[in-house]
Amino acid sequence: MSDLPAARPPFNQEARPFWAAAAEGRLVLPVCDACGHVIWYPRTWCPVCRAEAVTWTEMSGRGTVYACTVIRKGTGPWAAAAPYVGAYVELDEGPRLLTNVVTDDPDAVRIGLPVQATFVAIDDDGAAAEPQAILRFTPAR
Repeated sequence: MSDLPAARPPFNQEARPFWAAAAEGRLVLPVCDACGHVIWYPRTWCPVCRAEAVTWTEMSGRGTVYACTVIRKGTGPWAAAAPYVGAYVELDEGPRLLTNVVTDDPDAVRIGLPVQATFVAIDDDGAAAEPQAILRFTPAR
């Protein structure tokens, strides 16, 4: 018998399509089969109508900031990403969503700024590792 701990299951099993696409740098979000709501948080039930059937759909991953909040600095996994700006982003193909924009120049984040989804692999301590990926937005180039 091995003294090694059991393999840890991937983070958030129900959102496996999101994480699989994130590993390839693609943005895949669930769309409610009942009401058509694009669900920003990757899960398999709709927070609007409570239906439990979704279709995972690839989104462009590009969008525009249409509102932004104060600059914040985080702890834990976000510490490496600070500074960042809490923002609402409207995807070119997809929903408006509350997210964050990570940049070295937070003062440059303005309404109308084009942004793109990026994924960063982290472990539970916030250090770069595989296989978990967090989604963030950065200014589009």
